[in-house]
Amino acid sequence: MTIIRRPTKKIRVGNMFIGGGAPVSVQSMVKADAHDPQACIEQILRLEEVGCDIVRMGFLDMESVKNIGIIKKKIHIPLVADIHFDYTFALEALRQGVDKLRLNPGNIGGPDKVRAVADEAKKRGVPIRIGVNAGSLQREILAKYGHPTPEALVESAAEHIKLLEAVDFDQIVVSLKTSRVETMVAAYRLFSERFDYPLHLGVTEAGLELSSTVKSAMGIGSLLLEGIGDTIRVSMTGDNTQEILVGREILKHLGLRREPILISCPTCSRTNWDLIPTARRVQAYIDQLGAPLTVAVMGCAVNGPGEAREADIGIAGGNHAGIIFIKGQVVATVPEERLYDELVARINEMVRRKGESRE
Repeated sequence: MTIIRRPTKKIRVGNMFIGGGAPVSVQSMVKADAHDPQACIEQILRLEEVGCDIVRMGFLDMESVKNIGIIKKKIHIPLVADIHFDYTFALEALRQGVDKLRLNPGNIGGPDKVRAVADEAKKRGVPIRIGVNAGSLQREILAKYGHPTPEALVESAAEHIKLLEAVDFDQIVVSLKTSRVETMVAAYRLFSERFDYPLHLGVTEAGLELSSTVKSAMGIGSLLLEGIGDTIRVSMTGDNTQEILVGREILKHLGLRREPILISCPTCSRTNWDLIPTARRVQAYIDQLGAPLTVAVMGCAVNGPGEAREADIGIAGGNHAGIIFIKGQVVATVPEERLYDELVARINEMVRRKGESRE
C-alpha cells in the first residue's frame, strides 16, 4: 500500500522543505545548555550522524540567542529557535541567521511586535512554527472547553494563525501536541480538515525510552498512515539521538523512507541455531550499507522462506546448515558457519547490480 499524503503548503527551512510533497523530515531538540555553544555544536553533530534533518534549540535570554551565529557556522542542518514571550529574542535570532522560529504570536507582546517579527522573518525567508501545546492554551480557550480537547487545540492554532495572516505572513508550520495519544491524533485530524499548512507531528512529554517509542509510534504512525504530517519529532526523556533513530524507524516501516529493513523471526522451539546474534550482525551490516533492501533472518526452513517471501533476500538456519532464499525461493544451502558471510556476499552483489542498472 502506498500512503497518499494530504496536500499542504510547501515551506522552505534552510536548505530543505517541509510540506508540499517534500519527504517527511525527522527533528530533535538540543538538550545541552544554550549558553555553551561548543556543547551544543557537539550534540548537533552527533544528531546529524544518526540522520537528524532539523534541530531545535530553546533560548531563555539574549546572551544565549547571540550564540546562534556561532553554532550555525559549525553545523550542516537547519536550526530552529524556540522563543517564548520576548519578541526581541526572535528578532535577534533572525539577525543571527536562524532557519526557522518556533513561537506563538499570541504571547510575544501585541500586534505591533507580531508584525515586527513577521516582517523580519519574511525579509529573511524564515518560516514560523506555531507550537500549540496542551499545557499552554490561552486561558479563555481553556475556560471555554474545560480541558485541552482537540477542538481547543485547533481553536488555539487558528487564533495564532489569524495573527500572522493579519500581517500578511503565511510561511507557517503548525504543531498541536499533547501527552495523550488519542487527543493528539484527533487534533491533527481536525486541523487538517480546515487548513493546508504543513504539520509538525509529535506526542509531547511522551516519557522514557520505551513509553516514548510506543506512544510516538501510535500517534505519529497512525497520522502518517492517513497521509497527515510533514515533519516529526519523537519526544523522549533520554538521549536525543534515540529520538532520531525511533523517528526514522517509524518512517521506514511506513515506506516513507527508502532504507534497509530487517525481517527477523521471534524464534520458537523449532529454532535450533544461534539466530539472535546473527540477526544483530545482519542489522548492523545493512544499516551501514544503507541500501534500501529488505533482508530476512528466519528461524527455520519450515516457515522461513514462505513467511519472508517479500524479502529481497533472506536466510534460515538449522541442523548445522542453512538456506539462502530470494523472494521466497531457495537458491543455496550452506553450512551454518558460512551463512552470514554468504548472505553478505550476495547482498553486496545485489547492491552492485542495482548500481549498475541505474548507470
